Amino acid sequence: MANDYYSIGEFAKKTGLSTYTLRYYERENLIVPHRDQKQRRFYTEQDVGWVHFLMHLKGTGMSMNEIQQYITWRAQGDATIEQRKELLQNVRERSLSQIRETQNHLEILSHKIDWYDGKLDHSIRDSESFAEYLKQFKTEN
Repeated sequence: MANDYYSIGEFAKKTGLSTYTLRYYERENLIVPHRDQKQRRFYTEQDVGWVHFLMHLKGTGMSMNEIQQYITWRAQGDATIEQRKELLQNVRERSLSQIRETQNHLEILSHKIDWYDGKLDHSIRDSESFAEYLKQFKTEN
């Protein structure tokens, strides 16, 4: 195929996904391959960009149903921009909330590591519990 067209194997390499995953995406109507005269799948550079965008959506924790809804609205054109924007804003807020929660978990984990270090180097009293240690940071455990 010409440089601008990719077989499923080439497309898999370009996107970093397996051919199995690409076929799954096709079955789920997330991607629609083009077909040549012999009905073989082929993909374009624009398809590579679309799959990379899908990977970003998936990376935010967007559900398959939400991705499919987004794709349906996208296919309907500019009349659905407001719905797509609202969906993406909701996903962004949910993702940011998960990031904040993960940051809190990591903070507690770091304090636990520091508490262990203090126990090992005896800078923390043997009798001091982790809950007591955390009080100085005013952090919930």
